[in-house]
Amino acid sequence: MPSKDVVAMHPLDPLSVSEIPFVADLLRQHTPLDLCFNTITLHEPAKTELLAYFESTGPKPDRKALVIALEKGTPQVHEAIVNITTSTVEKFAYRPGMCPTISLEDLEMVESIVRSDPGVIEQCKILGVEDMSKVYCDAWTIGFDKRWGAKRRMQQALMYYRESPMDNQYAHPLDFCPIVDTDAQKVIEIDIRSVNGERTPIPNKQYNYLPEFVAETYRPDLKPINITQPEGVSFQMNGNEVEWTGFKFHIGFNAREGIVLSNIRYADPQEGGKDRSMFYRLSIAEMVVPYGEPSAPHHRKHAFDVGEYGMGAMTNSLKLGCDCKGSIHYLDGVYSNRRGEAVVIPQAICIHEEDAGILFKHTDFRDGKCVVARNRKLVVSQVFTAANYEYCIYWNFFLDGTIQVELKLTGMLNTYCLHPTEEAAPWGTEVGERITAHNHQHIFCLRIDPQVDGVNNSVMQSDAMPSPHPAGSEENPYGNAFFCQKTVLKTTAEAACDYNHETSRTWDIVNPSKMHPTAKKPVAYKIVSRESPRLLAQPGSLVWNRAGFARHTFWVTPYKDDQLYPAGRYVPQTSGLEDDLEGNFNIITWTKEAANIENTDVVCWLNFGLTHFPRAEDFPVMPTEPVSILLRPTNFFKQNPALDIRPLQAQGESQYAFENGKENGNGEVTEAMKKCCV
Repeated sequence: MPSKDVVAMHPLDPLSVSEIPFVADLLRQHTPLDLCFNTITLHEPAKTELLAYFESTGPKPDRKALVIALEKGTPQVHEAIVNITTSTVEKFAYRPGMCPTISLEDLEMVESIVRSDPGVIEQCKILGVEDMSKVYCDAWTIGFDKRWGAKRRMQQALMYYRESPMDNQYAHPLDFCPIVDTDAQKVIEIDIRSVNGERTPIPNKQYNYLPEFVAETYRPDLKPINITQPEGVSFQMNGNEVEWTGFKFHIGFNAREGIVLSNIRYADPQEGGKDRSMFYRLSIAEMVVPYGEPSAPHHRKHAFDVGEYGMGAMTNSLKLGCDCKGSIHYLDGVYSNRRGEAVVIPQAICIHEEDAGILFKHTDFRDGKCVVARNRKLVVSQVFTAANYEYCIYWNFFLDGTIQVELKLTGMLNTYCLHPTEEAAPWGTEVGERITAHNHQHIFCLRIDPQVDGVNNSVMQSDAMPSPHPAGSEENPYGNAFFCQKTVLKTTAEAACDYNHETSRTWDIVNPSKMHPTAKKPVAYKIVSRESPRLLAQPGSLVWNRAGFARHTFWVTPYKDDQLYPAGRYVPQTSGLEDDLEGNFNIITWTKEAANIENTDVVCWLNFGLTHFPRAEDFPVMPTEPVSILLRPTNFFKQNPALDIRPLQAQGESQYAFENGKENGNGEVTEAMKKCCV
């Protein structure tokens, strides 16, 4: 690895195509073990080191890699820290009982294993399938099963049938589930579901959506929409760093989280162009998709798509005109395979601008004069496919300083076959003939590492409250008073709280040492989430235990460098019970003892998402279902930060001026008055 390559890189740049094999070779030289590599990714510098480097008070941190490897053919996990700058292995430790993420290579081999297994072949014959080339499966982690725990790396195969190579397999689910030992590469059990002692026939009706099947139905009356920027884009790229209308930040990427945004700041013209820090790091740190069908084997269906598979590893290569429109800048995604080689996802990240409607507007009814400015957003996006589902992730930056995290869910419903005596309700919806799609939730955990005008921040809970004084009282004579009740969250115990629709609850990340000169309130960024469903699995259930982070909408913890993942570093085949953690700590253990979170370096964890009751319109392919949260400046800027956006000149006429005969001093309606905007 040429040293000049390391020196040139930003400390948070993803590992390059040359660094990944370099790290793998160093580790092979370090140990006689025959290793296969699960993860080779950037080991981010300690926050104190990196901030010192950003502020030019410390040296550039050494570039390091985190490696998770297995002894070939076994579930034995080893964890290493490799210093690329010094070409040394700083740590190499055995992690007994841990199961790392399931790699794409692990997932892809399952289909060939089940197709050739005698037991699976027998079950297919019972259902009338002789041609095993028509049998398919989606490989999922097993979640947790007491029969094996974490002693073996396991996957479950959700089985389907295709009549032709392009047929929609989700229209033909099978009623049994093979269990595969990932390292031994064999089926070790087949879970078979029967109804009143009978097997469930394969649904045979076709429900296809590909052009090969439905092109003749495409409507001819929809005309193209083109997006052009003849003068180019308004953002500048320097490697993985972005500058756009005051915003400055770094775009990272890793196999687990996908996009990671760091060192987010704003060159504030109201402060003489000074760079003001906003957030140190933002990422989607975990998600869980629990299904609501209580019968086995469906209780195991609760995917952790970040910790069990990795959003980055499952990322699509984006296509112009399809995934992104306009003037696009792309960044590739890089991760490692089991051989320690670099895998490149071309065009994994799309960066572009979009019109975002009205930014601000006011019409003076007295003279018909109107000022209006158009909003715009800078979009940093990725799309990943987790078996049946697609998740489209958009990090949107707006001209008023708002940051929005938006997700659009699409793809295919996870389906199961219905026995002729069964009904889908109440645990699902019959979306096709004898095809049920089960109720489920999508709960995302956003990790917010704030730096609101500095590292030391506090968090306030904000609730809209009516006046405590009754109507007719001296304090509330007309009964109309209400106010925002601010509650400072002082400990981790106080900060484990839930969304409250009745009070329009939000949370303010404030810098208590910096007050707004006019508002007389601390500068802040507000977290706005109106889409935060509660976890519906019961306390004590497998999902409740494993997805402890989803028990509350919001958490705050003191910052620690190694606390990145709320469900733990190792998620597959965890029971969630504290006795089984063995050092694989999570947000429940982090907050077990109340710790101070006031006026210090903190991390906020926000759960948001949706509860999905499938509908017929979601089949055979699902229209996008959007969900989003906002990070909004609140007394952060001295005034509207978008006043420097030039208003647009519209050529329409002022309706009010014409209808009401508004005129100038000479009794004439001028051309200026006919224009809506100035």
